[in-house]
Amino acid sequence: MQPNTLYIPELREMLASGDDHGMREFCEALHPAATAEFMSLLNWDEAWRVLEHTDPSNRSQIFSFYEPEQQVEFVEKLAPEAAAALITDLPPDDRVDLLEEVGPDAVANILPLIPDSIRRNIFHLQRYSEDTAGSMMTTDFARLEEQATVSDALSVLATQAADLETIYYMYVVDKQDHLRGVLSARDLVSAIGRPDSMIGDLMDTHVISVDADEEDEEVAEQVAKYDLLAIPVVDKQHRMLGIITHDDVIDFMREQAMEETQRIGGVAPLEESYLRASIPRLAWNRGSWLILLFIGALLTAYALDHYREGPLSSAAWLVLFIPLVISSGGNSGSQSATLIISALSAGQITPNDWIRIISRELLQGFLLGLVLGLIGYLAALWLGESGNPQHYIHALTVPITVLLVVMCGTLMGAMLPLIFERIGWDPALMSTPFIAGIIDVVGIVIYMSVAILLISGVG
Repeated sequence: MQPNTLYIPELREMLASGDDHGMREFCEALHPAATAEFMSLLNWDEAWRVLEHTDPSNRSQIFSFYEPEQQVEFVEKLAPEAAAALITDLPPDDRVDLLEEVGPDAVANILPLIPDSIRRNIFHLQRYSEDTAGSMMTTDFARLEEQATVSDALSVLATQAADLETIYYMYVVDKQDHLRGVLSARDLVSAIGRPDSMIGDLMDTHVISVDADEEDEEVAEQVAKYDLLAIPVVDKQHRMLGIITHDDVIDFMREQAMEETQRIGGVAPLEESYLRASIPRLAWNRGSWLILLFIGALLTAYALDHYREGPLSSAAWLVLFIPLVISSGGNSGSQSATLIISALSAGQITPNDWIRIISRELLQGFLLGLVLGLIGYLAALWLGESGNPQHYIHALTVPITVLLVVMCGTLMGAMLPLIFERIGWDPALMSTPFIAGIIDVVGIVIYMSVAILLISGVG
């Protein structure tokens, strides 16, 4: 039994009996993420009746751990007043993300019921393009002035802490909101013994920040590179706009990893979870790639048909090794593509490194091709045309082809993602099944060409 099914009968019994105390205790006894997981199998109205038994702050925290599709269902089915109150208690960036997914009719009913200051904040954040730092940031952050003392800073934090997403970093700004420095909670606590010390003397003026129009991938790289819990977002004049916290960066990286994995597997990325995606949508996302791969397979069949008649018509044993040849090329190409795509994503390489990458892949392809070719040669001697005195030479068709195809596969698997990266396309679009399909055709042409040279040439 899955863990999130354990509490379902008890929760429904509480709902049936009107056990207010039990439902309130359930909402407050566990971490909000665990509570959301246990409630995920309740339908939306049952879950809402449970959530009504906790305070608005805890309710919004639990709600934030629901899957995006479930959040949208909640907001669209709740009464506008309840939905507006729920959205008001969410962090600013989460509010905007949610309202982007909710239907326009529901948004039109909810927005007028949200306080003016929060509604203005929503419109402000909606100005930023998707996939930029501005769209990821929250405008709730701890702000201090240089002239403030440690005692003043502690008082400010005491009043702001409940409304902030994180207080580990406090950002020092001037009266025009220009970012001047940053002070960590650790440094502030360390200075408690000097309550009259100025924040300007304690702050770190070397602040890592990102521009509001910076791409979200760059934000993730900066947070990872400098091991930050949050990173400030500034405008062109270096005015403080907001912060992006590490949990938002983690969510982005998980989403990116899932999309990359789906693309590498030859599936167009899903906009929703697998179980919530409709069958037609799943079929379309998979079918669009399968059609391309199927056409590639037809090209392989066409290449084989081209060699059906002619000097190789009597060498039927060659057919036995077609799967071996094309799989060795496709697998080596897929390996290279996976390595290069992952290295590009991690920032370990750039397209400017193409000379080093080519040399490394060709060397690897040569070494791998030699080993696989030796195995293939022994198999060709065993399964090939016995009794033919030229068989030892004819059997060389297999190892020579394997060597060439593996080198071709590693080269193509490495270069195509680099080309895609150079022209601004997602390298993951050059998925491993797609590369394997290309190598299949190339492998057949190489195999048959080598066979003609060796078999018809030798006799």
